[in-house]
Amino acid sequence: MSKDKLWGGRFSQPTDKFVEEFTASIDFDKRLYRQDIRGSIAHARMLGRQGIIPQTDVDAIVSGLEEILARIESGDFDFSVSLEDIHMNIEARLSAAIGEAGKRLHTGRSRNDQVAVDIRLYLREEIGEVTRYLDLLVDALLFQAEANLGVIMPGYTHLQVAQPILFSHHMLAYVEMFRRDKGRMEDCAKRLNFLPLGAGALAGTTFPIDREYVAIELEFSGPTRNSLDSVSDRDFALEFISASSILMMHLSRFSEELILWSTSEFNFIELSDSFCTGSSIMPQKKNPDVPELVRGKTGRVYGNLMALLTVMKALPLAYNKDMQEDKEPLFDTIDTVKGSLKIFAEMVREMRIKAEVMLQAAAEGFSNATDVADYLVRTGMPFREAHEVVGKSVRYCIEQGKKLEELTPAEWQGFSKQIGDDIYAAITLEASVNARSATGGTALVRVKAEIERLKKEI
Repeated sequence: MSKDKLWGGRFSQPTDKFVEEFTASIDFDKRLYRQDIRGSIAHARMLGRQGIIPQTDVDAIVSGLEEILARIESGDFDFSVSLEDIHMNIEARLSAAIGEAGKRLHTGRSRNDQVAVDIRLYLREEIGEVTRYLDLLVDALLFQAEANLGVIMPGYTHLQVAQPILFSHHMLAYVEMFRRDKGRMEDCAKRLNFLPLGAGALAGTTFPIDREYVAIELEFSGPTRNSLDSVSDRDFALEFISASSILMMHLSRFSEELILWSTSEFNFIELSDSFCTGSSIMPQKKNPDVPELVRGKTGRVYGNLMALLTVMKALPLAYNKDMQEDKEPLFDTIDTVKGSLKIFAEMVREMRIKAEVMLQAAAEGFSNATDVADYLVRTGMPFREAHEVVGKSVRYCIEQGKKLEELTPAEWQGFSKQIGDDIYAAITLEASVNARSATGGTALVRVKAEIERLKKEI
């Protein structure tokens, strides 16, 4: 009943049973218990330090909260829907255990700033976990890049064979993506790392609290500067889910390539059996379920971003009950991203590369055509003219069923008198790859240097 609730003094009728269940958040926000207790301990110590409550009460509160923490972690704690959320569950249990002292804990704060600090503490820790998993994935990519140095594969544009590249260079492209993802996560952590506790319900508090002390205790960079914004801000959650959406997009792109590469048509790689499943009817099948599922989970994270953006888009200042809807999309995103990264890092490290198949594929589709054009440019021919000459030679090869390297010297001379016998050395796959030695290129010497640079940085 409302009169039994910690906020029930204003109410004369009990809360409707369905309303109680509908508005409760304990089923999902109970994962914030450690952060809630940590924030409450810091708040209590500050209250005692400022002389707002007696030190004996502080000691009882801290001892009581530590006991509750131990009980929750041992599984000996019953969460109550009637107490709505993690904050009220812990506070009610504390007051029941230590009496009047427990009722003084909430002095100088509101659930509005309490939940804001809990989420920031929780997300700060989880971002640390996400970046750790990103490091594991980058390490797996570098492992494959180094283990397969010299393996040539076709590079694609429009999913058509374009130019030969090193497989290692392809892996390093994903290293760049995931390092940017880590940077976005670290930037998000910097912006969220300010203490909202002390903002009260929306206007601050009349008590002489020391927010700077609490910020130091909870390892924040400092207190937030506006009480209204402090309790109504969820930018940090939006920023995290936005960064997570980009991260999942990168995983999804990689997933698509792994799915393609493991088909019989490509046959570039073989994923470990540990990350694949079979068919209930076709005994020969080996399905790349992990990358397929990660590709699918990308939409889930996008949905979480749109959900929270929509929740926040028309809210007046300051706190509104709508904001209770911030936690489920945030928590789901955290769980999805961490799970996807963990499994991806292990899968990438264990996949087997089929170097000969990749090399054969790189030799198809006239992937060395640009090298012929570059050869002609080095003889003095303008690039646009060289482009036309090579285009005609490719068309001729298609009609004759030949590759460029199979043309005779006489056939080459028919397209341009500037083409000599040295054309053959210039258009091998190895020559094509190693000629691209500018910074960021696919040449073996450049890729080796890039791997070493990344290993030192990481």
